[in-house]
Amino acid sequence: MPLDVMSELGDDELLARYAAGDRAAARALTLRLTPGVYAHAARLLGDRTEAEDVAQEVLLKLWRIAPEWREGEAKVTTWLFRVTANLCIDRMRRRKAGRLEEAPEPEDGAPSVTARMVERDRSAALDEALAALPDRQRQAVVLRHLEGLGNPEIARIMDISPRAVESLTARGKRALEAILSGRREELGYVDEDT
Repeated sequence: MPLDVMSELGDDELLARYAAGDRAAARALTLRLTPGVYAHAARLLGDRTEAEDVAQEVLLKLWRIAPEWREGEAKVTTWLFRVTANLCIDRMRRRKAGRLEEAPEPEDGAPSVTARMVERDRSAALDEALAALPDRQRQAVVLRHLEGLGNPEIARIMDISPRAVESLTARGKRALEAILSGRREELGYVDEDT
């Protein structure tokens, strides 16, 4: 089946087709899901090289469980976010224990040198601030405000109640504001009143 036709199928259907031996379904699902898994891992880890490793590991796990996947029990993306978060947390714990080295983050392309510098500084400041949060707060804030997921889906991913998600994201946002409040001018955020 051509890729353009595959793109119209749902994640569950593609996973079922892969489990039945359809390699084109695996390719379509990989193309669809990898960017989100990678972005989520990169935001949680702050390290693109590690995020690539996690994304590969998550998709390998998905392919392994494909034959046992029960459609309707959970969304494929919810499962992916949960597995990604768990693998990232494991890596962060090992990193804290000194077993993984930090790799410098490569710069993204941008229209100008100044824009790249400002964006790099802002991104680094956010990464530093996120790293200062407790793991569960960081995960909730990233899923809600960077991934754009709703509280019920975050609750399923984190295996907590939606009310606990609200509490974690509220505390995380307050902590981020406190951490970053003294750096507004440094990061190029100037109040409109001044």
